[in-house]
Amino acid sequence: MAAPAADEAWCRETVPRVMELVSPRLPQRDVCALLAVSPWCYRSLVGNPRLWEVLDMHEMKNAGDRLISALSLARYHHLKVLNLEFAQNIEDQHFVHLKEMSGISLENLEFLNLNACQKISDKGIEAITSLCPNLQGLSIYWIVGLTDLSIGHITKNCRQIVDLNLSGCKNISDKGMSLIANSYQGLKKLNITRCVKLTDDGLKEVLQRCSLLESLNLYALSSFTDKVYKDIGLLTNLTFLDLCGAQNLTDDGLVCISRCGGLTYLNLTWCVRVTDAGVIAIAQGCRSLELLSLFGIVAVTDACLEALSKSCSNSLRTLDVNGCVGIKRRSWDDLLKLFPLLSCFKVHS
Repeated sequence: MAAPAADEAWCRETVPRVMELVSPRLPQRDVCALLAVSPWCYRSLVGNPRLWEVLDMHEMKNAGDRLISALSLARYHHLKVLNLEFAQNIEDQHFVHLKEMSGISLENLEFLNLNACQKISDKGIEAITSLCPNLQGLSIYWIVGLTDLSIGHITKNCRQIVDLNLSGCKNISDKGMSLIANSYQGLKKLNITRCVKLTDDGLKEVLQRCSLLESLNLYALSSFTDKVYKDIGLLTNLTFLDLCGAQNLTDDGLVCISRCGGLTYLNLTWCVRVTDAGVIAIAQGCRSLELLSLFGIVAVTDACLEALSKSCSNSLRTLDVNGCVGIKRRSWDDLLKLFPLLSCFKVHS
């Protein structure tokens, strides 16, 4: 009888303890599978709230129905992160249903990812954000049907947002930017890639009121001018700036941006009006640059490389000068003499 008793003790005590130690390192779907190993494992894992702070339904089929089922379980009542990126079969009705269900609470949710959930409209955004009053990060990348109404719902329901990704939301206008500027003075990250309806006025209001921004992504927005680019220089905390395709950016704008002394990432790809003068100003003002892309800027020459080597040689790790025909080719050894920490250098062939 000793052996069966020992086996039972092993299954009841040791195995659940081992599972509890291992499970935080496993994908959540594997953790869910472990619930079926034994009643003891089930009780041990369900009783560990840290295991159920994240619900990852990335690319999952029938995500809407599965989300409702999951949030009906007590173990997800303290959920902090919900990832529905590219989830399939999730629509407004699922969020509306959650809002109407008793006992559903997402008060602890801090980050919500709805990237590419194309069937979600302003109505769905209103429903889901009403459940998440303490949300800090929201990503609604490439939900093209959303309008300024969604921004209104977000700013009304979620007052603590510091990270907002609106990339690809092509129907967001300056009105939405005004709502963001007036609601989120503590905003730290903003991605408005391909928000093509925006004008200088909308972005200017954000830059002037959201002075704590650390990351700003303006990729593929060609209509802005130096009128607003100059205000980027107000962002003293800025470390990440993507201006790829900023065709109206001139050296005057870059001189103002060079006041952002903490920049570590700067993408100037296809900023075709930029010359050595602008890049030299960046080199002198932004001495912590780790990545700089000058891809496709034909007016820059070796002069800007010399300036960068004097100011950023102790930080620059990635430099892209592909298409910069005014910059001569160098051997890797010669490049390392200019930039000892360089690990990636892209040059025209």
